[in-house]
Amino acid sequence: MPRIAGTTIPDNKNIWISLTYVKGIGRPLSSKILTQAGIPFEKKASQLKPEELNRIKEIIEKNYKVEGDLRREVAANIKRLKDIGAWRGLRHMKKLPVRGQRTKTNMRTVKGNVRKTMGSGRKPPASPT
Repeated sequence: MPRIAGTTIPDNKNIWISLTYVKGIGRPLSSKILTQAGIPFEKKASQLKPEELNRIKEIIEKNYKVEGDLRREVAANIKRLKDIGAWRGLRHMKKLPVRGQRTKTNMRTVKGNVRKTMGSGRKPPASPT
């Protein structure tokens, strides 16, 4: 299995899709990289020659932030928002949605699937013996 930017990409998929396993590379960027490298999209990752793999690695390293660098940059941006006391930073601290989503309903993924309604856990009344 080839490794690109510290990520092992799957062998059995087209290289166009396999590149999306690297954080920071989606389908449009993947197609752009492969066009620059001159590699057909339909080629499987296992069929890549070492020269082609090196071309892909060089293009990614020179032009794009991926994996660790990208994660560090995002974490630094969030930390900056928290430090200056911005609204978005406060929302990050409280682990609430940051981009204006409603919180009365539809917030299960952020809160963690906590259901606090009365009807969901009510036990049946005890029967007389």
